[in-house]
Amino acid sequence: MAAPQIGEETKVTLDLKTIGMIVTFVITITGMYFALQSDIARAMELPEPEISKVEYELKDELIRNTIMDTQEDVEEIKETIKKIDQRLYEMTR
Repeated sequence: MAAPQIGEETKVTLDLKTIGMIVTFVITITGMYFALQSDIARAMELPEPEISKVEYELKDELIRNTIMDTQEDVEEIKETIKKIDQRLYEMTR
């Protein structure tokens, strides 16, 4: 049995329900596209948010505190490693 081939003599039948679904799909996609384009255009016109001086200072302070905490943690880890290294040396002697 040979596979059907599509050519000039191929008949395609569509009922009204299928045609309606295709038209509705195309209209929906077109509407979504234009809505998205208008949202993008509106967003491009909006002013950029300004960062106040107080907000900048608070964020800067938070970052500096985080760095200091991290530095303290690193120092504690270094001391722990030195103790472990010394104990290991004593055990291997």
